[in-house]
Amino acid sequence: MKQITSIQNPLIKSLVLLQEKAKNRKQSGTFLMEGKREISLALNGGYDIETVLFYPEICSENEAKKIAPNTALIEINKEVFQKLAYRDTTEGILAVAKTKSMQLSDLKLSNNPLILVAEAPEKPGNIGALLRTADAAHLDAVLIANPKSDMYNPNIVRSSVGCLFTNQIATGTTAEIIAFLQEKNINFYCATLQNSTSYHTQDYTTPTALVVGTEATGLTQEWRDAATQNIIIPMQGTIDSMNVSVAAAILIFEAKRQRGF
Repeated sequence: MKQITSIQNPLIKSLVLLQEKAKNRKQSGTFLMEGKREISLALNGGYDIETVLFYPEICSENEAKKIAPNTALIEINKEVFQKLAYRDTTEGILAVAKTKSMQLSDLKLSNNPLILVAEAPEKPGNIGALLRTADAAHLDAVLIANPKSDMYNPNIVRSSVGCLFTNQIATGTTAEIIAFLQEKNINFYCATLQNSTSYHTQDYTTPTALVVGTEATGLTQEWRDAATQNIIIPMQGTIDSMNVSVAAAILIFEAKRQRGF
């Protein structure tokens, strides 16, 4: 079995760049993840794991083989592990995986889909929370309009706790996603302050997309003009907005309630 004990090793240098640079992830078509659950979920989600690196004082060779059978293993020492590990607390195992295409045309939707759309989310933590909510509700897909970063950003991988791999995800421009929804005859309800009606008055039992924007600026006019209906979550406090992942969860589980789940 191959062993790497130097952070100057060319492979280790390339993996550091995978962590730090979206350009390198795009050029190589690969990304680095860490954690037992994340690797297992990625494998279950159909991701191709190229290499597993393990630090034997935390994760044994046998354990690494069980998590990712039939995958090339590399044993690393403490110095290399600490150089690559992104989380403060981790489990001694990392993996190099191939990215997946996130084209709208790749989506496989049910006859009556329920979809979440997020326009230009900026904070990886919010994206991760949206993906966790989407997984909890077993949505058909999550669409990211005008993404600010690639979905394999390590902060997104980490904050989604593996739900990056359990959801169908596609990205595109606002115009592309609106056209996709219209072509598929999917009604879309846009969470916005302007010209809105209370969210619970709408019928989400037909093919539906729920659309949320950023906390700072909300949705663009393009979404508000094209919406089947603009909706609002009534609030009784002083502020007029809430965390985007919280707002999305309220809308999603109202739709699930109406659908009898």
